[in-house]
Amino acid sequence: MNKVDHIGIAVQSIEAILPFYTEQLGLKCMAIEEVAAQQVRVAFIDAHNVKIELLEPLRNAGPIAAFLEKRGEGIHHIAFGVRSIQERINDLKEKGIRMIDESPRRGAGGALVAFMHPKSAHGVLYELCEKEEQGEK
Repeated sequence: MNKVDHIGIAVQSIEAILPFYTEQLGLKCMAIEEVAAQQVRVAFIDAHNVKIELLEPLRNAGPIAAFLEKRGEGIHHIAFGVRSIQERINDLKEKGIRMIDESPRRGAGGALVAFMHPKSAHGVLYELCEKEEQGEK
């Protein structure tokens, strides 16, 4: 793993929570986008040494909606920046880590992503994140 790329936080409403980050904490919202395939709307917050990814469900279905219903708002996942994501997936599987994603899929910001199953990571949902624009291939 190269670094912590971002921390994903599940929220009911990006609009309702965004002023906390931008006005009260003085951080910058970099972008907001929808990832229809994951049924989520995402806001990226620049927290200087790490990004915060606010995750809002597009409807009352999908993984973020289920997370909010079960646990409420809060930390959803921690993402590690990686190079050669498929190699990292294969390496983790060889080491006994159960993966939610056996191969990478397209995530927010155009990144390739894959998630480790929390049961293999002591209850924490970890994401592998490869971003081509940063030269991390």
